Amino acid sequence: MTRRMMPLLIALMCFVLGCVTPLNSRQKSEYESLSARGLLVEEKDPKLAAVLGILPGGGSFYTGEFGLGIVNLAAWPYSILWDPISGADAAKKINFYATVAEMEAKRNREFKQLDRQLEDGDMAQAIYLKKKREIEDKYSVQSAH
Repeated sequence: MTRRMMPLLIALMCFVLGCVTPLNSRQKSEYESLSARGLLVEEKDPKLAAVLGILPGGGSFYTGEFGLGIVNLAAWPYSILWDPISGADAAKKINFYATVAEMEAKRNREFKQLDRQLEDGDMAQAIYLKKKREIEDKYSVQSAH
């Protein structure tokens, strides 16, 4: 391998390794819907992750992708081409999964409260089932569309 090929090979490896898998199309749709409804939990700011991606490995380090951050740091200034996008995608992915986890936790708390009311005899079975469906619909990510 010639010396001229080495930087090209390193840049190609860094590009392939430096990309975070973005949300799939269904998740993107759910993400936008949750955001529009004001339900999105924002642990990481995608805009800040993109801006930090201009710095050597900044977007990756900000989103907790330390291995990719080191690769992007080593590949700087070439990593400026992909790290802002990669950082923003990683931040959106973190926010999506944090939102899903929070909605699931809230749903489970409401289910427990509903179960206690049924066990204590405070509500009829038919009302319990109706309220349970309402809770499922309320916290379903798919119902956010």
